[in-house]
Amino acid sequence: MLYFTRWKALAIILTALVVCLCAVPNFFPEATVKGWPAWAQRRLVLGLDLQGGSYLLLEVDSNYVKKDKLDQVRDDVRRTLREAKIGYTGLASRPDSVEVRVKDTDLQNALSKLQDLSQPLTGLLGSNGQRSLDVSDAGGGLIRLAVPQAAITERIRQTIDQSIQIVERRVNELGTVEPLIQRQGTDRILVQVPGLQDPTQLKNILGKTAKMEFRMVDTTVPPDQALQGRAPPDSEVLMSSTAPKIPYVIKKQVLVSGGDLTDAQPGFDPRTSEPVVNFRFNSAGSRKFSQATSENVGQPFAIVLDNEVISAPVIREPITGGSGQISGNFTVQSANDLAILLRAGALPAPLTIIEERTVGPGLGQDSIEKGELAAYVGSIMVIVFMLLTYRLFGVFANIAVAINVAMIFGLLSLLSATLTLPGIAGIVLTVGIAVDSNVLIYERIREELRGGRTAISAIDAGFKRALSTILDSNITTFIAAAVLFYIGTGPVRGFAVTLGIGIITTVFTAFTLTRLIVAGWVRWKRPQSVPI
Repeated sequence: MLYFTRWKALAIILTALVVCLCAVPNFFPEATVKGWPAWAQRRLVLGLDLQGGSYLLLEVDSNYVKKDKLDQVRDDVRRTLREAKIGYTGLASRPDSVEVRVKDTDLQNALSKLQDLSQPLTGLLGSNGQRSLDVSDAGGGLIRLAVPQAAITERIRQTIDQSIQIVERRVNELGTVEPLIQRQGTDRILVQVPGLQDPTQLKNILGKTAKMEFRMVDTTVPPDQALQGRAPPDSEVLMSSTAPKIPYVIKKQVLVSGGDLTDAQPGFDPRTSEPVVNFRFNSAGSRKFSQATSENVGQPFAIVLDNEVISAPVIREPITGGSGQISGNFTVQSANDLAILLRAGALPAPLTIIEERTVGPGLGQDSIEKGELAAYVGSIMVIVFMLLTYRLFGVFANIAVAINVAMIFGLLSLLSATLTLPGIAGIVLTVGIAVDSNVLIYERIREELRGGRTAISAIDAGFKRALSTILDSNITTFIAAAVLFYIGTGPVRGFAVTLGIGIITTVFTAFTLTRLIVAGWVRWKRPQSVPI
């Protein structure tokens, strides 16, 4: 255990040195580091509790998700029965189901066709025996398609997964640094944006569904008459997005949806110098937009965002280039925000802000100072204890622990990890764990000395026989850290990351670095006794 080849010793020293050097960028101003090569610019990112910023907890509208699921089932039923040429009446959505009535002669055929709409629900371990729809004969030719709660829960999960991607794109468009966006529970999304002190723009960006549609204006009915409940069945009344609110009668048929947009950028109208949003469609959207404008020259069409009319211009000529312009009394900021929303895409369901916190930089600085004080006091007490208890070997242990902490910061910097206040606690705890490994080795050496072994033989046996104990203790702690990381959220994850990395570096330093230092001392001194 005390013999190291030259190449093995060199590899250990180089590994420790390279990892420690990865922490160097953290000691220089950010402006200085930007001039370095890209591979040398990696550094720690301070979390929300250390540098301040905005914290939002968003909740998906589960009622909207449920209604959307039922509307989809209703549309699927209509399409399926029409394709099968089965006559039906009374197709309607209920609170938890969709019902449709068919003739008794078509009942079995309709049940067979509608059964195909029910798909098995799959989880992490594959199919769990549940299905997305329960199709049943309610009697009298009435077919009921019930949506079980498991299917709603699965739809909410899918909605959250899709929403996280869209929220991440929207936040990144704001130019923020290292935002934290993750699921919390079954129907919530946690958003932390370090360094953002004014969350107003962030809330405006995240609070909009950004469901954009291009529809025709229904000119057959005056808006005042439609407001009195006389709107055609294939049209609805929508209000303008700006004050004063102006009613429009808009056809429900969507000509082109926002999903066909490939780009949206803020700009200025060359004629009026007013802020506008320039957009571009993909090939499918270009084809549909060209067809719609060609068939409706001279008619007004509406640009609808989240059921509000942004603009309702008249089609002067066919628009065939696949691009266009949105104007609507925008400010420079609102035009930029709308472009961000359109580029990121529409949310599958509305998100509600249920918790909001803003951490000021002063509070973050206070957290840093107290965290540093706790780290310094804890480290000094550990160093003094090791020196008083193990003397020279305590010096060896303290050197290894110092390198261990430097390696932790190096690895965190290499990963561009976010350091939080619980993360600092994890580093302080790691110092204790690292020292504990040395204590186990040194106490084992003492036992071997009391058993009559020579100095060198006792040192060698101490390292060899303490190995299994240290590995067992660190592996179990690492498992706990892994569970905290995968199940926990926010600060808990920060603690788990630093603890897990600290355990890896601890095992490395305890069985390579400390052993290398002791082996070098043994080769140099050839001791007859152990100063421990």
